[in-house]
Amino acid sequence: MARTYDKLAYNSLNDFVYGSAPNPVKCKNGMVIGGGEIYPELNFTLPPMEVNAGTIPEIKEIYSEMINGVLKRAKELYAPGLVVEFEMLPEMTLVPEWGIEVSNLLRNAMSEYEAKYGLKSALRSTPGDVREFKRPPLMRSGEIFDNLLRTIEGSAKGGADFIAIESTGGKEIHDEALVNADLTKVIFALGIMGTRDMKFLWEHIVRISAEHGALAAGDTACGFANTAMVLAHKGFIPNVFAAVVRVASAARTLAAYEAGAVGPNKDCGYEGVYAKAIAGIPIAMEGKSAACAHLSAVGNIAAAVADLWSNESVTNVRLLSDIAPVVSIEQLIYDCRLMNVAKQKGYGITFRDLLADSDSKWDPQAYILRPDVVFDISRELVKAKTPFLRTKAGAKLAIDAIRKAVDNKEVFIAEREKNWLDIMDDQVAAIPDDEEKFWHEVKGDLELDKFIPSEYELD
Repeated sequence: MARTYDKLAYNSLNDFVYGSAPNPVKCKNGMVIGGGEIYPELNFTLPPMEVNAGTIPEIKEIYSEMINGVLKRAKELYAPGLVVEFEMLPEMTLVPEWGIEVSNLLRNAMSEYEAKYGLKSALRSTPGDVREFKRPPLMRSGEIFDNLLRTIEGSAKGGADFIAIESTGGKEIHDEALVNADLTKVIFALGIMGTRDMKFLWEHIVRISAEHGALAAGDTACGFANTAMVLAHKGFIPNVFAAVVRVASAARTLAAYEAGAVGPNKDCGYEGVYAKAIAGIPIAMEGKSAACAHLSAVGNIAAAVADLWSNESVTNVRLLSDIAPVVSIEQLIYDCRLMNVAKQKGYGITFRDLLADSDSKWDPQAYILRPDVVFDISRELVKAKTPFLRTKAGAKLAIDAIRKAVDNKEVFIAEREKNWLDIMDDQVAAIPDDEEKFWHEVKGDLELDKFIPSEYELD
């Protein structure tokens, strides 16, 4: 069911807080995401090893060890509920039976713990977007695309509560654009290629999920804005550039909800805060408790309006106390317990603001996640009439917000980065509002052998 958004989902900033969403999601077992409490969401993966027919029995044993250890610890800590995400390795989507078998294994263990101990849980099944494994990618047809859909269908049939994906449409152009800090091509990749692919892909995911009793959850700009974040952390591109890419990616992530997805959005999509403000859907976020997977400048602020609090992912290695997934679920449960108690005692807004204030001045990537900044930018974003114009507007609004914050000493950036605000401003100003005109202007600068224009409805 297609949707359009022309106003915020909230009337007041005071309602924009963790654990609560205007459009909460209810699972088959009655667990509600966004209904008042914040829950932990755990993601785990294999240690480095081959994934093939010969290793699948061992792989299933490893996943069984991880899920049973996690559920046992969650029960011991009296967790009111949890979400487990199964992010499939590429081989598990290329051979759908492998991913479906593991997904079903996890769901069965979770159902058993719920039946025996009353521990409510939900499974998010996230097939890999393996379309990019063929170059240039076929985004809308072919054996790889068919296997992706088969994996989604099998996961939904097997009882996965949520279906998600980290889709990759537009990465063919976006990766090089990031390395060169070329905002013009970033906006083309996100606002035209990415949003068009999202519409196509998510119409399929929404339909398949509905047919088999699962909920179409959400996507993430992980391969886009998180790549920018990592490059900025390593000093390859400016932090202000990465911050602008994050806001520009919001329209792309929002496209899943325009196509009928309901949430919760995926944890590594920090731009999900904008989707929550506009669509009112619950979101998963990750921060300090995801340091096992990657470092970031948004450790606290990422939790400010989260509905699920995630560790991103952790491999099955043994630490002094236990295996790493068990350690991660303990950390997440304690984080959520503190946040829920703060809210129950009437300090939810105060706690939210402490999370935001502790991070926001140290990096523009944190600053643009401030709930008040998200609110102000989102209020303007919804005025744009198309996903492309929202992408362009997101970049401009982020530049303006960061510039104002720097002038007011609300956020600190390196002196060498200040010129980048002007550079990006000029790049955005030069982009026409007409998509076809933009395509014909930019295509002379693109490597057309890296993607198939017709896969993105481009002539």
